[in-house]
Amino acid sequence: MYAASREASSRAREALSAALAATSHIAATTGSELFAVVAILDDQRSLRVALADKSVSSSARAELAERVFGGKISAATLAVLTTAVAQDWSRAKDLVDTLELLGREALLRAATDRGRIDAVEDELFRLGRIVEDNPDLEQALADRGKPAQAKNALLERLLAGKVEDITLQLAEQAVGRSHGDAGAIFDRLSELAASLRKQLVAHVRAATELTQQQREHLAASLQRIYDKPVTVHVQVDPTLLAGVVVRVGDDVIDGSAIGRLQRLRQSLG
Repeated sequence: MYAASREASSRAREALSAALAATSHIAATTGSELFAVVAILDDQRSLRVALADKSVSSSARAELAERVFGGKISAATLAVLTTAVAQDWSRAKDLVDTLELLGREALLRAATDRGRIDAVEDELFRLGRIVEDNPDLEQALADRGKPAQAKNALLERLLAGKVEDITLQLAEQAVGRSHGDAGAIFDRLSELAASLRKQLVAHVRAATELTQQQREHLAASLQRIYDKPVTVHVQVDPTLLAGVVVRVGDDVIDGSAIGRLQRLRQSLG
């Protein structure tokens, strides 16, 4: 985002925080309603452009949002929306993308309020691994020619009753709106959940399943390195032969046997 949109996004997030702080138990409703607004704006280009038109006064844009959405969404969600559209955005897309992000954050806040944020984060990570290991599923979820309803129906068949309802809602919205790598989408959602808990995420590939003690030891070691709590997600990868590969953001720590062999091969090159 350009500077204007970054500032606008910050103001919109402040409005969301204020709305959720003012009234308890509305986070899930607010998240769902923001997703509904995003779907409408995606479908109606003229409305999307009008709500982000900087040549029109901020009050006029807020009034337009009230006319269109008033009575259809809660007062809390409307307050977030009118604050967002009253800001100056570099692009209409930035407005819609921010509303989507705020919807995700509201749902994750709801998971936190229910004491289920750890489960949601872990389920999103594991969903990413399932998609990554199943090319046919990944292709089906990323198919640009397939309508969002069909993708959501597929996720519903796979996940209903097996994951938290918030996990399913986040997954369906993300896949329905995106045409990219589904595994990467779920990873970003998992990382967002961790960031809202002020934690880093370590993606660990291990040659064999790690014990709980090994996971805790690894998490403690990474916390000392990064001076911040770290959530460890483990994926078993027998091709590593032994050891682990750890990725935290752009940092990669390769302690696997295959990695050592590759480095030895290069040194002998």
